[in-house]
Amino acid sequence: MFTKEHDVFNVLLGSVSEGVVVVDALQTITETNASADKMFGYNRHELIGQHLNVLIPNNYHPSHAAHFKGFMKDQERRQMGHGRDIFGKRKDGSIFPVEAGLNPFQLENKDYVMALVIDISVRKEHERKITELNTELELKIEKRTKELNDSVLLLKTLNEELQIENNRRIDAENKTKKALQKEIELNELKTKFLSLVSHEFKTPLSGILTSAMLLGKYQLSEQQEKRDKHIKTITEKVHYLNNILNDFLSLEKLELGKVDYKYSNFKISKIVNEVVYNANMLLKEGQQIKYPEHIDDLSLIQDEKIMELALSNLIHNAIKYSPEHSIIYLEIKQNNTETTFKVIDNGMGVPEKDQKNIFNRYFRAENALLTHGTGIGLNIVQTHLENLGGHISFESEENKGSNFIITIPNQFTP
Repeated sequence: MFTKEHDVFNVLLGSVSEGVVVVDALQTITETNASADKMFGYNRHELIGQHLNVLIPNNYHPSHAAHFKGFMKDQERRQMGHGRDIFGKRKDGSIFPVEAGLNPFQLENKDYVMALVIDISVRKEHERKITELNTELELKIEKRTKELNDSVLLLKTLNEELQIENNRRIDAENKTKKALQKEIELNELKTKFLSLVSHEFKTPLSGILTSAMLLGKYQLSEQQEKRDKHIKTITEKVHYLNNILNDFLSLEKLELGKVDYKYSNFKISKIVNEVVYNANMLLKEGQQIKYPEHIDDLSLIQDEKIMELALSNLIHNAIKYSPEHSIIYLEIKQNNTETTFKVIDNGMGVPEKDQKNIFNRYFRAENALLTHGTGIGLNIVQTHLENLGGHISFESEENKGSNFIITIPNQFTP
């Protein structure tokens, strides 16, 4: 189905904990992830090529066909069911409640629908328990009311018991509401993320294809400048895609605890020069990076590659979110125990309401949605730094810029 993008797509599917099922316009299942296979009780790739009806209870088959036809006609992202309870069917025939977010997309001029499926059996069980608590409370109220007719002395005891029962009910409802809200927010975030990543890969791939096609038209020697321009475009787009894929692979290693940190003694000037050299190739017109040059006496005993990755992420973000003809400052201070790196820009800044989520995985500030990015870079940097005994913080004001600060021990002992 996905030809050249297949490996990348599999990495993306593997990073999603909810079940993902992709079908074509004929409702044929073309792709699933491991979470979906496990949820429905199938072996890996066993669902590929089967009709979507294998995952739907038999009594819903007639109506589902009409719903699917209407959805393909409208081509709008939405939650499946619209207030109705929906169910999935496992391989063993058992039925369980689900929620599903539907996301239409096109690939190679073909229509597909990606469903993000969540097993909500636990939530339904919580709702059942609340109903039981309410029923139990109503029965106790009825019983106590009858007893009041016999003795006014029971009134105080009744009120106390009712208060306890009411508190239990309210507590159960609050817990369920919080769990439901968290589940809704996570579902929306993952759906938004999948849509964002699809765009992030589609745009550079389209640029690569266009430049590759144009290269074939410039065959004369005097057209070398035009050929070089398109070769540069292809190189930049491939580099961009490679960085995104590396981010996802890093994220997977962090989640699985497979990161093998390598500690060494290195000069801070070495990583600074490397980061600034690479960043200079990304600068917009008139942008400059100002950094301390006389730091050869400063060194760290840390993981050199991780420190270079962290600093590169902050510098690249400063370039990306700052305007042309602006200056990006890198400040470095070191005392006997720790070193501080501060990256200062005069860019778009982070809105105050978004600042609490800036290090959350897949999150992107509202004013940055039109700029390329996946929302996982800062999360990866934060996790690595914490694993190395350091931390990252920031100060920001919308439309005035941001200061990102890395603080790391001069020597980390695992």
